[in-house]
Amino acid sequence: MKRICWTALPVLLAIAPASHAQSVGYEETLEAAISGQPQVRTSELRLDARREIAEAADELPDPQLRGGIRNLPVTGPDILDPTMMTMVEIGIEQDFPNLAERRARAGIASADIDFASAQLAHARHMARLGAGRAWISLAYAQRADLVVGEALDEIERLVPLARSSVAAGTARPGESLEIRRAVLEVEDARTRVAAEREAAQARLARFIGAENAVASGEIPPVDIQAERLRATLEYNPEIILAAAQVRQAEAAIDLARSDLRPDFSVGVSYGVRERQYGDLFSVMGTVTLPLFSKKRQEPRIAAARSEAAAAREAQLDELRALEAQFEADLAAWRSAYRQWQRATEELLPLAESRAELERASFAAGRAELLDVIEAIKALALLRIDILEREEATVEAAANLRLTYREHHL
Repeated sequence: MKRICWTALPVLLAIAPASHAQSVGYEETLEAAISGQPQVRTSELRLDARREIAEAADELPDPQLRGGIRNLPVTGPDILDPTMMTMVEIGIEQDFPNLAERRARAGIASADIDFASAQLAHARHMARLGAGRAWISLAYAQRADLVVGEALDEIERLVPLARSSVAAGTARPGESLEIRRAVLEVEDARTRVAAEREAAQARLARFIGAENAVASGEIPPVDIQAERLRATLEYNPEIILAAAQVRQAEAAIDLARSDLRPDFSVGVSYGVRERQYGDLFSVMGTVTLPLFSKKRQEPRIAAARSEAAAAREAQLDELRALEAQFEADLAAWRSAYRQWQRATEELLPLAESRAELERASFAAGRAELLDVIEAIKALALLRIDILEREEATVEAAANLRLTYREHHL
């Protein structure tokens, strides 16, 4: 398979206003897409947030300060003399979750970081993919615009000759209308190409922020290494994201199982009474009693295990879907390549030969001018069609490389 190279001609700079045009290459576009794209920045900030939260994941809960009045009589003979038992008390309590729970919370925080990292890799992957497609569309729209422009210039150079032939009576008046129709068809093609170029510029601006960009440099190669790509499927961002969800679900199992272990808390307090009775100091502890685990903790553990099993099945389904999509993308690339190759090697030489023969016949007086113009128009439209086929081939190859080799991000 041959490698296609193309360097933008200076005339391409006229496609966009000179004050706003920015020339960008393919690799430059891919790098810019992952450095300043808002979607990528969003994922980066979320990852930073998960890392900040993880630092406090296994910390003890905040202590609680208690204060109030204890043993205030409301009935009985001491209601008028509360001095003996009544006191102002102040204390502090600290909860101590069991060690398994604290470790489980740290595990969940770590799994959340992995998931946020996978989301960031996926966001970069999608940004590169979208930017690459937009750049390829823009590059081929620019090339198609050049082809249409050359055809229009050649046809328009023949229009005065057609008019003089009609005026001299050597051509039918209706031929000038046919020539005008041919010009309009080529102009319609130029309008369509211009719309495609503007749409590609708009899509590219979303990813790299460059208004009225001009694609320059080499076109990505059409050849791929299918087996190498197939071997990297398990490292695809989609699969990594699914694997991170599995780790989150498995961490939730550990948290649910930690409820089987008791938690405890310790509290100390100091009570102030009347001077003749003295102050009091108290120390108390509490322990949770998971006595009815079959109705409380075990259902939650079973639910967490089911969620983890579902996540693993989803990961397996994602991998199978990716494998099927890879084969479909590979088939699309092969089809596009064969169609482009067939048009380039068979249809284009025929159209070029026809145009040359019509020009020679017209010069020798054996062909009508309309035949020459029709041949020029047909050749221009075929070249545009071949560019579209080439674009489909290059885009399919780039899609394969970008989609199935992103694990290094």
